[in-house]
Amino acid sequence: MSHNLDLEPNTSSINDMDQMFNRQKDHYRSNVNPTLEQRRKNLSELKALLMRYQGQLIDAVSEDYGHRAKHDSLIADITPSLHQINYSDKNLKKWLKPSRRKAGLMLTPAKITVHYQPVGVVGIIVPWNFPIMLSLGPLITALAAGNTAMLKMSEFTPATNRVLKAMLAEGFSEDQVAIIEGEADVSAKFSQLPFDHILFTGSTSVGKHVMRAAADNLTPVTLELGGKSPTIIAPDFDVADAVERILFAKSLNAGQICVAPDYILLPREKVDAFITAYKQYFKKLYKAGIESKDLTSVIDMRQYNRLKGVITDAQSKGAVVHTVTEQAQDDVNHRMTPHLLTEVNDDMVAMQEELFGPVLPIVPYDSIEEAISYITTRERPLALYLMSHDKQTQDLILSSTHSGGVCINDSLVHVAAEDAPFGGIGPSGMGHYHGIEGFKTFSHAKTVLSRGKINFTKLMHPPYNNPVKKILFKVLNR
Repeated sequence: MSHNLDLEPNTSSINDMDQMFNRQKDHYRSNVNPTLEQRRKNLSELKALLMRYQGQLIDAVSEDYGHRAKHDSLIADITPSLHQINYSDKNLKKWLKPSRRKAGLMLTPAKITVHYQPVGVVGIIVPWNFPIMLSLGPLITALAAGNTAMLKMSEFTPATNRVLKAMLAEGFSEDQVAIIEGEADVSAKFSQLPFDHILFTGSTSVGKHVMRAAADNLTPVTLELGGKSPTIIAPDFDVADAVERILFAKSLNAGQICVAPDYILLPREKVDAFITAYKQYFKKLYKAGIESKDLTSVIDMRQYNRLKGVITDAQSKGAVVHTVTEQAQDDVNHRMTPHLLTEVNDDMVAMQEELFGPVLPIVPYDSIEEAISYITTRERPLALYLMSHDKQTQDLILSSTHSGGVCINDSLVHVAAEDAPFGGIGPSGMGHYHGIEGFKTFSHAKTVLSRGKINFTKLMHPPYNNPVKKILFKVLNR
């Protein structure tokens, strides 16, 4: 089973959480603007801890999943976190430098600068699918921006939570960085704390609850949600090549990724070729099929049964299911190989909800305009993937659709772009982290206007019947 029943029970009470928040607030007030050296020290400490604990973390995530491929954790959890620390450390001095702004004619002479200050205590709500990267990633940015942080971990990853808690305790006091565990009541209370910023990663439905709770404190939120991210295979693109660029992204972590390709749009005449190529390439990558050690399990029976229900619902409403291996499901170990769905329609759960697993509907189109219309009449996704070498097609898709991000001729990898913002739009999220945008998310941009001895503002004081002032206003109002 996914979860170790011998773990110590959760001890994070609501009262403990209140006290911890107050201690973090006091700690922040004792040093409201940590120096560059202090921030770099925190990042260096976090990197050293992650290097030391990475093996234990990989084992812990696998314990929580029942089985998680080691390289899934390396590729999607450990390596991105280490790279983000390196990137933040390299750019932090530049980010902290106040930026100069133009005063404009009306305020001349004046010097205007924008200073980035820590917001204070940050709340980070972490999902179960990538409990390392989606806890440490926001934490790295929060520490770089000079904040303290409380991390609410998922109740579905108790082994990972235990290792993360021990790891962070070696380098940080709970006044700086704290791990919170607990179920729905603790999560609800966590969102109600008067944080200076909350970053939530998870489903759209839960994100709405977090936003409502935060609103009572006027706490700003960054919501990293999900949705049904489409992949368009354009007529000019080779189907077998497209499969090679899609299948790994859909198989990594058993498809339990917020930006995994959720459905395929491709020319009607290429559907059969796509299915054939998908089966062949999966067998090439995962030779042992459902027994492959490189294939991650669905995290638990709850999610496994949900996915089986999606498939059954689709079949009952006319979909055709194409499995890629002789044994496609393992009910004992909650493992599943890809299930491709054709003849799908909007009445099916598979076309209404984010799939978050190895189920992939295929939607044929007769023109690229039809594919665009299919996307634009639905909720705006977190990611959009386009397989096309044609510049005109690329420009058409980019200008005609909205999505959190776009990846052309590949899948998933845009999330790893350290120097670019990551975030959703509409139902797929709001706000960004990664890059300087993440630093700014956890910072307050404070405008500072400074004047010297000369001050022309008094020229705008009454009375206004002075001829010089009349000329001045004519100049200003041109």
